Amino acid sequence: MSAIKTILIIEDDRFIGEMYVRSLQQADFDVTWITNGADGVKAATDKQYDLLLLDVMLPEQQGTEVLRKLRPDNDDKIPKSRVIVLTNFDQDDESRAAMQARADGYLIKADITPRKLIELIKSMQTVE
Repeated sequence: MSAIKTILIIEDDRFIGEMYVRSLQQADFDVTWITNGADGVKAATDKQYDLLLLDVMLPEQQGTEVLRKLRPDNDDKIPKSRVIVLTNFDQDDESRAAMQARADGYLIKADITPRKLIELIKSMQTVE
């Protein structure tokens, strides 16, 4: 995979979304922010992003459904994009395992600061 330059944030919490957008833009990433699941699916399939930051609890479509639509079994709609699920929602083991199988990372929002998120994204970078 190539270096991460473009990021799609699918997050309905205004405070968290603004904080991520500001921090990631200051770190020189090209950031798009969507606030609901249905628009997130459309944005992710209309334009290729290097990384999706996906919240679980979203209006219109939950993050689990967004992920299922973007990465259904044996048919990845976003093969060049990596996906990190961000949540504060405590899921049961089965739901978490299903999401982790489709995502490239799974983080608890309360445990991740913008600085840690940027460090994680940079650690995912690969040199072509």
